[in-house]
Amino acid sequence: MEKIFDMWDGLVDRIKSGSLSSRGIYTVLALVVATVLLYYPIGMVVVHSIDDDISLAVDDTAPGSSRTIAMAATLIERQTDTHRWTANDPWFLPGAALDNMPNYQQGVISALSRFAIEMSDQIGRTRGSSQVDSDLDKAAGLLKYSGTVWVFDFSTSIAPTATSEAQYRAARKSLLKYNTRLAEGNAVFESRADNLQATIERITADLGSASAVVEQHISDSAGGFYDFRADDIFYRTKGRLYAYYLLLREMESDFSKTIGEKSLSASWKLLLGSLKAVAELQPWVVANGSLDGQIVPNHLAIQGFYLLRARTQLKEISNILLK
Repeated sequence: MEKIFDMWDGLVDRIKSGSLSSRGIYTVLALVVATVLLYYPIGMVVVHSIDDDISLAVDDTAPGSSRTIAMAATLIERQTDTHRWTANDPWFLPGAALDNMPNYQQGVISALSRFAIEMSDQIGRTRGSSQVDSDLDKAAGLLKYSGTVWVFDFSTSIAPTATSEAQYRAARKSLLKYNTRLAEGNAVFESRADNLQATIERITADLGSASAVVEQHISDSAGGFYDFRADDIFYRTKGRLYAYYLLLREMESDFSKTIGEKSLSASWKLLLGSLKAVAELQPWVVANGSLDGQIVPNHLAIQGFYLLRARTQLKEISNILLK
């Protein structure tokens, strides 16, 4: 690397002194163009990662703590530390040219934000009139933070501001702090049927919103040869459903007593199967072909099928919990 800088310094000195020939100037320009052309493609390949590992597991949790909270913290860590957070990359970083990974990451955080709100409003409190847990309340607020904020956000101020990933890391710390206090008996995790039902209802509503976006885009654009928004919608939905799959998988352990009492094990297994199927979809290119097309598939329609199936299964579980 030092030799490369020395080469560029030498070229700059020669340009300043006028000793560089026309051929040499063209060589320098060619090097600049080649560097720019290679920087983004190579950088995009290095940075790009759709981390949809279905087998992702949490470390052994302390007795009395929540496995679902541990999974939420793990997912935040995977998207901000294990991998680079790309949704706020400025133009001069190769991640700014990506679109699938940023949308996927924001979908993951969107699901975690919904879950954190429910933890703060319901599960982390003895009753609705009791005090909100400070760590859960902080985490819920931080996870609402926009995913596209870099060091500077000139729409609000010319001063440096907190980046998206910094806020999400702080949310993770609050979740882990809550889980530590929970294991120590200094926090609340109410695994009652009504709390589980309320959480299921919130997730159901969120999936309903996601399905509406998918349906609208198919209605407006299906059949077009070029569709540069289909992959954005596909990967944001995929990230959301991937996160819900892992959260609900761990929630089965946290609410094992309620699920057993309500005989929900079979229904829960079917729900996880539907979420797993859609989270594992990995088309090379996301196509939004005609619904009755013979050659070009419609990946949004396939995703939407499993999404609506999962939503129906969630509503069935919710109805059982109400009985």
